[in-house]
Amino acid sequence: MFKNKNYKKAYENILEFNRLTNEITDLAKQKKTKLIGVNLELDEFKREVDKIETEYKNKQKLLQEEQSRHKKIFTIIVVLFLIITVLFYFFYQYTKLKQKNRIKNIQNKIHQNIINASIDGQESERKKIALFLHDTISASLSSAGMHLNVFLSQNSVVPDEIIKTKFILDETHDKVRDLSHDLLPTLLVRFGLLYALDDLCEKYSNSNLHFEYLNTISNKKRYTETFETRLYFIISELLNNIIKHSDATRAEVSLSENTNELVIKITDNGKGFDIKDFNFVEGFGLNQIKARINNLNGHFNVKSKINEGTSIKITIPIN
Repeated sequence: MFKNKNYKKAYENILEFNRLTNEITDLAKQKKTKLIGVNLELDEFKREVDKIETEYKNKQKLLQEEQSRHKKIFTIIVVLFLIITVLFYFFYQYTKLKQKNRIKNIQNKIHQNIINASIDGQESERKKIALFLHDTISASLSSAGMHLNVFLSQNSVVPDEIIKTKFILDETHDKVRDLSHDLLPTLLVRFGLLYALDDLCEKYSNSNLHFEYLNTISNKKRYTETFETRLYFIISELLNNIIKHSDATRAEVSLSENTNELVIKITDNGKGFDIKDFNFVEGFGLNQIKARINNLNGHFNVKSKINEGTSIKITIPIN
């Protein structure tokens, strides 16, 4: 239009062009401004979302820690409960066992007291009977024998009945004396345990079985009467067992002292026995002998094997 010299129309077109350009520019600016606002809103929203997400994660972490802590507390409570239960069980078992042992000890003491009373009664009665036989029966028989001897010396002709009576009287006197000696050996009362055991081994020895007596203690040494009497009859019973049951040809009895203890060893070369065989041990009387040794606060140990003999060790504190 400017080339065609239509200056007015060209000018109007330029004005319109500038107006449209400015309008487009303003619209672009407005759009850009709106876009920046939207971006700002998006950034703010994103920050809010991040904040919420962070809070959520923190709360979730706290919740997990709380759950973990509760789980640990529950585990500790369960473990403590189990430990307490186990400890209570063992305490109950210990208390029950302790009570059982206490009852057993009481029963053992009662049993021991019964055995002690029985032993004391037997020894007391043995002593009474021995003294009665020796002081009364034996004395009466000796007196009757003396009268018969006087009668026989004063009469040359004596009926056979008197002679037979004298023989029966002497035989009865010997039996009463032997019985009195078995109940309470005179040698034991007068000279003590060591002499009495030496005499016992000599008396029990024969051509089939020899008892060797070994003693490292002075024969003059004496113990209490009760101690010597009880120990004498314990050893006597053991020697009788060897004679009756062992089929031995040689046995040995040895005595020694060791730190205020009397140590007695009895061995034989007999057939031996199985110490686990309760019936044999009962028949051998070892349990009763052990009870009598316990009455003296002593220790009793038996070792034996089939066809290898028997060894018995007794250790008793010296009063």
